[in-house]
Amino acid sequence: MITFSERKDFDPALLVRLYAHAAWATGRTVEDVREMLSHTDLALSVWDSSRLVGFGRVLTDYVYRASIWDVIVDPDYQGQDVGTQIMQRILHHHDLKQVELFWLCTRDKQAFYEKLGFSADEQTGMVWARATHARSE
Repeated sequence: MITFSERKDFDPALLVRLYAHAAWATGRTVEDVREMLSHTDLALSVWDSSRLVGFGRVLTDYVYRASIWDVIVDPDYQGQDVGTQIMQRILHHHDLKQVELFWLCTRDKQAFYEKLGFSADEQTGMVWARATHARSE
């Protein structure tokens, strides 16, 4: 049976294992994920018994902006609406009901997010990468 949780005190090694399915999460460590969870405003995990099968998180000011990060579903559970449920639960979460704009970054799942009402028309973001600048120093 699939269950959803907002608890952040689960073993971060489970999330590192889930991240292993995504190229964008390469190199994440248990200690870094533990720290990340402690600073995340809203974490939504999806469980099949004791197996972590999905995850998404939000950083927000709870009024104007929220950014959605790290939405991932175990490949064995993709196509079963788990990702859609994660997103719906985030977008309609009672603590986020005032948020005007939700932002997210994705390189390969645009069609999935467009089905949920996200638009690429608002592209105003820029990125500064520490790794890039560390090499040039």
